[in-house]
Amino acid sequence: GRAGRGFLYTLTRALGDLSALFSGDSKKRAKRAGRRATGKATGKAFRKLFR
Repeated sequence: GRAGRGFLYTLTRALGDLSALFSGDSKKRAKRAGRRATGKATGKAFRKLFR
């Protein structure tokens, strides 16, 4: 029993870390994509203003 329990514990912890990592990454990616989109939009607006 004890070895099996420890293995399950480490497995669940590893899975939790992985899920947290993936959710954090997707959030960061979404933020980056959003920033890029807004940056492009504002850049176009600025160019129109300064032309």
